[in-house]
Amino acid sequence: MSQTQSLSLGLRFERWIERRARNVLHFLRRTDPYYRPLFNRILREPLAAVVQALINWRRRNERLGLAEEKIMPGEKEALDSIIVDMGAYMRAMYKPGEYLRVGNTKTHGLVRGEVIIRDDVPAHMRHGIFAQARTYKAWVRFSGPGPDSPADIDDVGFGSVAIKMMGVPGEKLLKDEEHTQDLICVSTPTFVTPNIVENAKLQAESNLRGTPFMYFWRPGDSHILDFFMQGLWNETKTSPLESQYWSCVPYLLGEGQAMMYSVRPKVWTRTRIPNLPFRPPDNYLRDALLNTLAVRDAEFDILVQVQTDPHRMPIENAGVRWPEKLSPWVPAATLRLPRQTPSWAAQFALAHRLSYNPWHCIKEHRPLGNQSRARFRMYQELSHLRQSQNNTPHIEPTGDEVFD
Repeated sequence: MSQTQSLSLGLRFERWIERRARNVLHFLRRTDPYYRPLFNRILREPLAAVVQALINWRRRNERLGLAEEKIMPGEKEALDSIIVDMGAYMRAMYKPGEYLRVGNTKTHGLVRGEVIIRDDVPAHMRHGIFAQARTYKAWVRFSGPGPDSPADIDDVGFGSVAIKMMGVPGEKLLKDEEHTQDLICVSTPTFVTPNIVENAKLQAESNLRGTPFMYFWRPGDSHILDFFMQGLWNETKTSPLESQYWSCVPYLLGEGQAMMYSVRPKVWTRTRIPNLPFRPPDNYLRDALLNTLAVRDAEFDILVQVQTDPHRMPIENAGVRWPEKLSPWVPAATLRLPRQTPSWAAQFALAHRLSYNPWHCIKEHRPLGNQSRARFRMYQELSHLRQSQNNTPHIEPTGDEVFD
């Protein structure tokens, strides 16, 4: 048997494993609403503590200071690989005019909001957007995972929120927008990969081989602890308004100080998923978002956690959860989504023209770490590819957009 044939057989076998894993996942997505709330209350935090202890046991101390970064070996090559792989996936999957984002792909909704900075922010946190009490208009995009865009019940149980604040004063690090500050979060407290080099491996598995499950379980180069950490928070979503979201990567909070941020519902509710345990509507999360905002406001706390220990709260490892006992989460602002009946077609069209990028920010909130350094170029190039292929040029919104 030739090497090419052997590789082909090996890939076919891995894709068979991938299909079986997806079958198990689809079963879990239809059943975990019945047991997951109890599991989360009793077991999630103890299990997460064990997983994090094992992750930390394997790490070495880099001897960095607070808010200090360190370029990692292979960082540029990994970024080049990711951009090539993601671009190839987009070109293979989409026709011009139909390109979607390759990450946080499926838009559940783009809704109007406002970010209200509190007047009781602790003194050491009063930097950048948190310096004084005021209100910013915002466009808020809720989305599902990528790189594909499946029916909601068939995804991996992962969600994201991206908040584009407008009217933010100060010089921006990314020059294509002058008045915005973007906050980007996902529904797991740690990122799916610890660094950009491992992220490149995941993208190759996902976009080229079609075997993302194998990234976590590949013999000799497994990422089992990251798999379990993600699994503790990946669950069947009931509504985009009913999840907590985390930045997963750090940002400056003024000179020499680093933070994580999180977006947490002020009131916890659980919307019934229609037709479970059978198949719900493909876009039931979009429906839940629309139906809720048609009758009431929705509010989230924007929480900030300040780095106090450079090893146990690392800058360069996004797979480590910063311990709350070292630094508690502090409410710094409110995200308010007023009652509204969105013009879905028009606002989805606007979503295609918006670029959410953590580098749309003021210098006081510069993104930190290798994953964020990679995003500077990655997000720009892939956003340009998507928007150029769709002929939907990037725009900077004002918050005053009017839809017929």
